[in-house]
Amino acid sequence: MDYRNLGASGLRVPILSFGAGTFGGSGPLFGAWGNTDAEEARRLVDICLEAGVNLFDTADVYSAGASEEVLGQAIRGRRDAVLISTKTALPMGEGPQDWGASRARLIRATEDALRRLGTDYIDLLQLHAFDASTPVEEVLSTLDGLVASGKVRYVGASNFAGWELMKSLAAAERHGYPRYVAHQVYYSLAGRDYEWELMPLGADQGVGALVWSPLAWGRLTGKIRRGQPLPAASRLHETAQYGPPVDDEKLFDIVDVLDAIAAETGRTVPQIAINWLLSRPTVSSVIIGARNGQQLRQNLGAVGWSLSKAQIERLDAVSAVTAPYPYFPYRRQEGFARLNPPIV
Repeated sequence: MDYRNLGASGLRVPILSFGAGTFGGSGPLFGAWGNTDAEEARRLVDICLEAGVNLFDTADVYSAGASEEVLGQAIRGRRDAVLISTKTALPMGEGPQDWGASRARLIRATEDALRRLGTDYIDLLQLHAFDASTPVEEVLSTLDGLVASGKVRYVGASNFAGWELMKSLAAAERHGYPRYVAHQVYYSLAGRDYEWELMPLGADQGVGALVWSPLAWGRLTGKIRRGQPLPAASRLHETAQYGPPVDDEKLFDIVDVLDAIAAETGRTVPQIAINWLLSRPTVSSVIIGARNGQQLRQNLGAVGWSLSKAQIERLDAVSAVTAPYPYFPYRRQEGFARLNPPIV
């Protein structure tokens, strides 16, 4: 397993990390993902550590805290061997203090996460969404206090728009607060919107990408193809409405190329889709998930080899889409492009 610095920080993370969204799964979304209990979770953690994957990502909103609880049980007795990433800000209840990133909410949410995880510190605490109702200075000063107390080591964001992330980084710089070193984002061959603004921002500001749903919400597993019905066992029947939108015809074109490269390399479609992401600028780690050991081992096979330059170019071409304004002139017109050369 290779390791990369998380953004401009000194924290080194594996290029693949494990998402614990299936742990303790319940409800219409997380229940459809899986319902991994503590015993099975411990086996999955064993497999990860054996492969060098020591970063485990969860969130308080995953199954109302059950994911954090099961992860805490799975790593018991080996806390120093793992890195824990968790997220907060999304609603955990109906009360006015049960959502957002106010000082009161952040402190309570962090204490609750520490209790559920069975630890006294969190390696990476990320805001799951931008809270427009709370001043960024209040958010960042609270995170500063949590870092100073030793309860949090690094801070990051997730699902922020470009201006939201840049506003937060500027405020942190102005006041000397901890900067976000990570941005957990959706990015896949079937969803390349991250590249328009967030990737250049991350490259300029030293914010590393932690990629969620690298298989486009289960659409790049190799089981979904043109002219075939959705497999009966697919979780998309229950969860498609919660995930990122995907153009079906574009998806099928991408899968066609993935199939061809799979035949050339002897790798699986998911392994190729994940490996492509690892070649992209600013990506620090790709978060993989699994319901069982067999699925996990297959996803771990995405590392230890590389796509050829020609294969990457074919995947780039088939997955490319026209950027929205104001980004498309910088890709289409020479004068614009000269001012902003591509990130490589």
